[in-house]
Amino acid sequence: MAFVVGLTGGIGSGKSAAAEAFGRLGAGVVDTDAIAHALSGPGGPAIAEIRRIFGPRFISESNAMDRDRMRELVFRDPAQKKRLEALLHPMIRAESERQIRDSTSPYVVHVVPLLVESPDYRKRVQRVLVVDCPESLQIERVRARSGLAPGQVEAIIKSQVSREKRLAAADDVIDNSGSFDALQQQVETLHEKYLSLASPAT
Repeated sequence: MAFVVGLTGGIGSGKSAAAEAFGRLGAGVVDTDAIAHALSGPGGPAIAEIRRIFGPRFISESNAMDRDRMRELVFRDPAQKKRLEALLHPMIRAESERQIRDSTSPYVVHVVPLLVESPDYRKRVQRVLVVDCPESLQIERVRARSGLAPGQVEAIIKSQVSREKRLAAADDVIDNSGSFDALQQQVETLHEKYLSLASPAT
C-alpha cells in the first residue's frame, strides 16, 4: 500500500500549487477536487443523478453541472448541500481509493480540502500536511482568480474549519505567505522527508 500524505488548507492557501510542485518531483497526486470536477463535468458519471435529484436547470448546455447555480443553491440551503454531498462524496472516495491503489509513485499526495473535517479521510493518510497563509492573503488570491466579492470569499472561509484547528491537526506545515520559490523550497525539503518515511513501506 502506498505511503499517503494528506494535503489540505483553506481556499486560496495554495494547495494546488504545492501539489503540482510535489508532482513535478515525482510524487503521485490524487486530488479530490479534480475528481469531483471530472464526475460532474461534461458527460461525467454523476451527471445523470444530479439531473434526477436537482432537475435539468442544474445541468449546463455542455451536459455538465452548472457550478455557479449549484454553488448558490448549496450556500443558501444546507439540506441541498447534504444531498449533493451524499451523491458525490462516495463516488469521490471510491475513485480516490482506486487512484491511490494504482499509483506506482514512491508516495502519494492526497489533496483533500476538507481533510480535517473528514475522519474517513484522516484514517487513510499517514501524515497531514497543511498549506497555510493569512486569511487576508486567501481573500486576495481567491478574488484575483474568481472575481468573487470579498464577502463571498469570507463566507466560504467561515464555512470551512478554522485556521487554528487545521494547524493543530498538522504533522507538517508549508507557509505559503511568501514567494513561489519559498514554496518550492519547502516542498523539496518535505519531498526528501516523505521519500525517507515511505521507503520502509515500499
